[in-house]
Amino acid sequence: MDDLSFKVQAYLKANSKTSSEFNSNIILQDDGGGGYIHTWNVSGLAKPTDEQLNALASEATTLKNNNQVLKARKKLYGTTVEQLEYIVENGVDAFITKQNKIKSDNPKS
Repeated sequence: MDDLSFKVQAYLKANSKTSSEFNSNIILQDDGGGGYIHTWNVSGLAKPTDEQLNALASEATTLKNNNQVLKARKKLYGTTVEQLEYIVENGVDAFITKQNKIKSDNPKS
């Protein structure tokens, strides 16, 4: 169902909708026969067909990969407290260098 989630996100993005539309207006479900859209309440946008979603498979894969990269970056950045401690101990320039290295080591698609 993870793939369906990213396809729906790609569909929203392709139609100038935000991820907040996903969180509050769409319910995905899997009753054992595969994932499907149970509830669709996105204002001004029709529920997508399977064909429309499948056409966005490449974009969905990019979203999924970027999501994994962002999770890895977040873990490497550390908590806000850890980041502030790093700045106090090493300075802003060192902090920026560290953050840029994390980004270059974990690039988005």
